[in-house]
Amino acid sequence: MEGWLPTSFKSLAVQDWVALAYNAVLNLAVALAPPGPVRDRCELRVGGMLLWCIFTLIVVRGRLVRGRFLPALVYRTGVYGTVQISYFFFREFLPLVNPGSLDHELHLLGMHLFGSEPALRLDAIVTPVTTEWFAFFYFGYFFVLATHVLPMIFTNKDRRVLGEFTFGLMVVVCVGHTSYMLVPGYGPLRAIADEFQHRLPNGLWLNVVMDTVAEGGALKDIFPSLHTAAPTFILLFSFRNRALPPYRYTWWIVMFFALNIIVATMFLRWHWIVDVVAGLALAVTAQALGVVVTRFELERRARFALEPTWPEFGRPT
Repeated sequence: MEGWLPTSFKSLAVQDWVALAYNAVLNLAVALAPPGPVRDRCELRVGGMLLWCIFTLIVVRGRLVRGRFLPALVYRTGVYGTVQISYFFFREFLPLVNPGSLDHELHLLGMHLFGSEPALRLDAIVTPVTTEWFAFFYFGYFFVLATHVLPMIFTNKDRRVLGEFTFGLMVVVCVGHTSYMLVPGYGPLRAIADEFQHRLPNGLWLNVVMDTVAEGGALKDIFPSLHTAAPTFILLFSFRNRALPPYRYTWWIVMFFALNIIVATMFLRWHWIVDVVAGLALAVTAQALGVVVTRFELERRARFALEPTWPEFGRPT
């Protein structure tokens, strides 16, 4: 009969290793940064996330917490939660770990590959109406995420659907956030401000977007565009599962939002074209990995009689 430690180790899912690796990378990046009060704050934040992730896996995969509700809740905060919440530390974190900017290189690459920069092309149609339209959809990114992520991780009991969605989205976030450290930049709005002929006119939704970015944005988070990758991934997931409710009714709504959000990232001058293309590639890759890894986990857990990848609040349907 296997002991506690081997059994707990075997029960670790691929996504557990992804979350651990991601949190470890953040800590390594901070450890290599110049000393100072900013690094001290960042060490405390990312160190705390790593410890919470490790603690979560020990108590949940090791079955040290009994019941159904508490292990499920702890697991969601320790694995998915640490990955998602790390973004809110990036305003200080990104300039600390990589103070440079590759805006010039990203712009030149886009011009070389595509012949033009959409942000500059879209300058010709800047009006109060078009600005408000795209600002609304840019902010709608958070609506698309919230209406899919929260119901999925807290209420969905279909292990295949839950696994494909959550693993794919974790890939999007982990790869995207890691790339921010490697390819820092501010985007066209700041890097080539003098090349635009029209100022974006103030309006309700543009002001909401600008205030949100000013208060909580990471500022150097452009490559890849997660405003492109996340909605595109959700669209691909929804289309794949369009035979199931609610996706049979919502996939086309997600498509409409996703297309407008992608254009909005360039219209509002946040992203270069190469950021968007990278976001599209990331979404396609994440969707494919979600399918493959979930199939692997379902088969492995059935073969070894392991608990579900995601501890369940209630009985599976």
